[in-house]
Amino acid sequence: RNGMSVLMEEALKSSLTPSPYEETGERRLSVNWAASPHQTQNQWAPWSWTSWPLELHTFWQFRHENPQTRVGGPPPEGLPGFNSGVMLLNLEAMRQSPLYSRLLEPAQVQQLADKYHFRGHLGDQDFFTMIGMEHPRLFHVLDCTWNRQLCTWWRDHGYRDVFEAYFRCEGHVKIYHGNCNTPIPED
Repeated sequence: RNGMSVLMEEALKSSLTPSPYEETGERRLSVNWAASPHQTQNQWAPWSWTSWPLELHTFWQFRHENPQTRVGGPPPEGLPGFNSGVMLLNLEAMRQSPLYSRLLEPAQVQQLADKYHFRGHLGDQDFFTMIGMEHPRLFHVLDCTWNRQLCTWWRDHGYRDVFEAYFRCEGHVKIYHGNCNTPIPED
């Protein structure tokens, strides 16, 4: 498959359109971003939220200054931050987006980092999390079963009281994410 895994194909089955290459036996899939009732042409990527209170911790100062914010809160109402373990980027929409071009400018990144008092260390995940806090409509959030994160480190390090609100994930798991060196279940 050219650039798309079997699992992502399954995840986006209702959003995929056949390509002309299928007639020749070569299989390429293209995402029809407008076909899904939950995605729009302007959205850049399906992502999954983090399954632990990382952003609750990371955005503590912003949350302290803005007690009514959704930033760093648990799903479904909160904006817990993104995990880049499973994502599919709509590169064409990103390349054509004047907003995305502006957000790539160092001054814009610094402005967002200053606004949210953000000092991340997870590269692309941190970058898209900051953008998602500011522009949540640009992202299609995947069901937690498409990136079931297994790490419980935060539960044992100061966040036991809120951990389950982030970690809870109901439904048939399609992809396990063994972060924090957590073993993958056999099922």
